[in-house]
Amino acid sequence: MTLKRFMKAFLRFILKPFSFIPALMMMYIIFSFSAQDGAASANLSYRVSYKAVSIADRALDLELTDKQVSRCIRKIHFYIRKFAHFSEYFLLAVTVAFPLYVYGIRGIWLLVAGGILCIGFAALDELHQYFVSGRSCSVRDVVIDSCGSLTGILLVRIFGYIGRKTIFEPLSTHRS
Repeated sequence: MTLKRFMKAFLRFILKPFSFIPALMMMYIIFSFSAQDGAASANLSYRVSYKAVSIADRALDLELTDKQVSRCIRKIHFYIRKFAHFSEYFLLAVTVAFPLYVYGIRGIWLLVAGGILCIGFAALDELHQYFVSGRSCSVRDVVIDSCGSLTGILLVRIFGYIGRKTIFEPLSTHRS
């Protein structure tokens, strides 16, 4: 074995486990949001809703009054909170599925392994919220989290398949 091949194998052995760091960071972020008490969580999602309405007001030149802005916020607040669930778990799934893919888990097994990790974390996170002041656990949130997770895992599968068929397969045929 040449030194170059040895170094390449050594670096792969060392760096592969680090591919899970983004997933661990995402889990920490999700856990931190869940650890906020009910008032802090509601305040954060209210500010996001207010920002969304303000941007739409400026972009569409609606010139909404304060009363109209408040009404719009009340209408979208629920959806902003649920979209946050979906997007958090979408990102978690991408950061979980990519390292699993790198380790050679493909096809239905990627969906199963990634799904178990993400949906299991979603269920445990909702259970954690049960013990946080002003928060509750919700099966609906676990379902929304699961939809975000499955979407992220499927996206990794699609990009992995496309990459293997378009980028890496032609490279392997040239090495003969």
